[in-house]
Amino acid sequence: LRFPEPADVEPLFEAVRESIAELHPWAPWCPLTYGLDDAARWVGGQPAAREAGTAFEFVVLDAGGRILGCCGVNQVDRGFRLGNLGYWIRTSATGRGHATRAARLAAEWAFANTDLQRLELLVAVGNRASQAVAAKAGAALEGRLRRRFVVHGRTQDAFVYSIVRPPSPEASGSR
Repeated sequence: LRFPEPADVEPLFEAVRESIAELHPWAPWCPLTYGLDDAARWVGGQPAAREAGTAFEFVVLDAGGRILGCCGVNQVDRGFRLGNLGYWIRTSATGRGHATRAARLAAEWAFANTDLQRLELLVAVGNRASQAVAAKAGAALEGRLRRRFVVHGRTQDAFVYSIVRPPSPEASGSR
C-alpha cells in the first residue's frame, strides 16, 4: 500500500474501467460514466483529506508496482474516533487475497498512525465477495442495517462489520 500520487491517475482510471461491471452495483462513487477526470479529482483530493484527517486512502500495488485497486479509511468521525474501511480490487486480480491483505494493512496503519478506536466495514447484503473479505480480514459481523446505502438511486441493506483497536499492553496489565 502507498498513498496515491499524480502519476497514478491514468492507471487508476484503467483499473476502475476494467472493473466497472463489478464496482458499479456497490460503489456510489463509481458511475457507469466514470472517467479520467473522476480519477484525477480523487487522486488530487487525497493530500488535503489526509491533512484534514478525514480520509487515509491507499493504492494497492502488486510486486511490480501495478495498481490492483484501492483500500483505505474514509468518512472519519474524529469525535467518535471511528472511520469507514473500504476496499476494491480490479477484476483481473480478484480472488487472490489482495483485498484481505490490503484491508488488514490499512487497519494496522490506521491504528498505528491515528487515534481511531473503531473501523466499520459497511458491505451491501448482496456483495458476497466483500463480505468474505471482511470476515477474512478479521472484522466482526455486528448486524444488518436496513436501507443503509443509496447507490445510484437505489437503497440497499448493508451488513456492518467492525475492527477495533487492540487493547494496549498497559491497559491489559495486572495491578
